[in-house]
Formats: sequence, C-alpha cells, structure tokens
Amino acid sequence: MAEERLENKCEKLGELQTRGELGREIAAIISGYSTRDLRRMQWNFSGSVKGIEPSYKKKLEKMITGHLHETWENIRLMNQQGSFSQMKELLPENNKNFWQMVALKCSGNKESTRLRFLKFLLAGFCIFVKKIPPHPVGMPFPGGDSVQLIDGIYYCPVRKKSNDVDSALCPFCPALQTPEVGYLKPPVKGSTHRKQEYLKKTFDFHHYNG
Repeated sequence: MAEERLENKCEKLGELQTRGELGREIAAIISGYSTRDLRRMQWNFSGSVKGIEPSYKKKLEKMITGHLHETWENIRLMNQQGSFSQMKELLPENNKNFWQMVALKCSGNKESTRLRFLKFLLAGFCIFVKKIPPHPVGMPFPGGDSVQLIDGIYYCPVRKKSNDVDSALCPFCPALQTPEVGYLKPPVKGSTHRKQEYLKKTFDFHHYNG
C-alpha cells in the first residue's frame, strides 16, 4: 500500500457524512487484508507487552485478541447483511480530524505501516460507526481499573490520563473518564436527568477535594 494511496483513503474516510457510509468504506478497505494480517497484529501486540507482569499480560492478550476478531467479524457481517445502508446518522465533526491524524501516524511505505492502518481502521469503526470505545469493556489497565459500561455509559480509567497508553485514540473515544475511587456509581437505569445529576456531583466533588 503506497503512502499516497493511504493518504487518499484517509482523506476519503474523513469526507464521509454518515455512520453507514463510513462503515461501508471501512469494510471495503479491510477486504484487502486477511486473517493472517490480523494474527500479525496480535503477534506485534504480544511483543510490545512482553516485559509486563505475566498474569496481567495473559489477560491483556486474551482481551485484545478477542476484541480484534470480534470487530473484524462484525464489520464483515454488517456489510454482508446490508446493515450500513440503514445507518443514516451524521458523523461527528471530529471524524475528519481522526483520519487526518491517522494519515500522519501511518506515513511511510512499510509493512508495519500497513498493519498500523488496519489498527486505526478497526478503532475508527468502533468509535464512529458503533459509538463504543476502541478498548473493549473489561480491558484492564495498570492499577486494576478497567473499561466499564454502567447504565448505558462507557467509562475508561485513562480517558484523561493517557500518558502511557494510546493517546492518539483517547481524544476521540466516546467513553467518559472513570470517577475516582470513592465516588458514587452512576444510577442504575437512571433517567437522563439522573445521569446528568450524577456527573455534576462527580465534577463538583472532584474539584472540592482538590
């Protein structure tokens, strides 16, 4: 995949208008990849975390492997079923910014660049088409916290503390920052008003305690 062609793809992805159009275009691009490419992504990830604590590494590898396969298959299945044609909701404005960022991160003409682009394609699908975090629910982070789904709202412990994680994705992630330890959990099956009240209390309590 030549650098110019990749940049053109990113430009096109950034100019799409609806969630369905983006899903269909991502599906078309990943059709040029194979399950072997997916396995290579997993091997590369395993190599990047080989120095961490073994039990945590094993859990992380299992979680990421499952998420990559699930996202890959979901894209293909939704495309085969024609699901994208029903998704008329407009994309947020930062979809364009996301693909501009991807073009910069994937400059060069190496095999590693090609696999990096696949990683961003899968992440972009999660964020903008499915409207879910690119890191799956249950994914653990150092310290014991994980991505959570509570009462329909996604929470990530590193959403605003991304120094040591994939900060390229964090600004686009739909998850909220996980409240600090000791905060009340969001109301179970709460109304929009109750959820907003919870978030306001969380914000006020955080700043009150410095």
